[in-house]
Amino acid sequence: MDKRKPSALAHEHVFLGANQERNERKVWLVIVLTATMMVVEIVAGYAFGSMALVADGWHMSTHAGAMLIAVVAYRYARRHARNPSFSFGTGKLGDLAGFASAIALALIALLIGWESLLRLADPVPISFDQAILVAVIGLIVNLVSAWLLRDDHTHHHGHGHHHDHDHAQDHNLRAAYLHVLADALTSLLAIVALLLGRIYGWSWADPVMGVVGALVITRWSWGLIRDAGGTLLDKVPDRHLEERIREAIGSGKNEITDLHIWRVGPGHCAVIVSLVSSDPLPPSDYKKRLSEIHEISHVTVEVQPIAA
Repeated sequence: MDKRKPSALAHEHVFLGANQERNERKVWLVIVLTATMMVVEIVAGYAFGSMALVADGWHMSTHAGAMLIAVVAYRYARRHARNPSFSFGTGKLGDLAGFASAIALALIALLIGWESLLRLADPVPISFDQAILVAVIGLIVNLVSAWLLRDDHTHHHGHGHHHDHDHAQDHNLRAAYLHVLADALTSLLAIVALLLGRIYGWSWADPVMGVVGALVITRWSWGLIRDAGGTLLDKVPDRHLEERIREAIGSGKNEITDLHIWRVGPGHCAVIVSLVSSDPLPPSDYKKRLSEIHEISHVTVEVQPIAA
């Protein structure tokens, strides 16, 4: 029999139920791949006289650092999953790390855009053949990394299920995923720009593609800031969940006077329900009704009889 306190067990469930330990291993592997490619690009850039590759190499280093934030968040959350000081567990630490990482992503986009504008004014000569080869290798590494970090919930953002599945998303893993996608995008745009420069002599194509990439990355970072920030501010994660709670409580004799829903970890929510009833039942009966909603991990029910 497990002698740990019920609250500790609930906290552990919220944290471990989201597979953070598995996600942490994925991020570590991607950090190794990113750091290796970073060194290759920087060394190759100096060797071939390509400042574009040098810049992209340092760009990848910032993403490796952002992914280290994700790993530290996973490690800290796992170690403190049973710490009673955290009232609802450490599941939201990933959202905090995702929010911080999104801010870093936005700053990276700003730097890329600024550097691209400088290059429009003062073009940098590039050894096209060598730079294209290294950029292609970088794109392959980034695509492999994105595949490793893919998440079952990531695709919902492109298929109209954003609000319905946001409560199940790991924003920490999503932040790492978006950093890798940003790297892949810059590598792809670099390849296109280098090919245009090599074939047509369009030296301006490289900085123009940089501006385009910066705008796309800014859009990604804003989406993550909005979603992770909403979780940190206890935004209702799913309106359909609210409807299911009201249906489970039932109408007629029962009237919900106050309802609070917030996310405490990927796929886990806490609920506080206050209701009045002409035929009140013990709170345990209402909790049993809500237990059929698997997304709910913490439930508080307050029942008051209707005054005669």
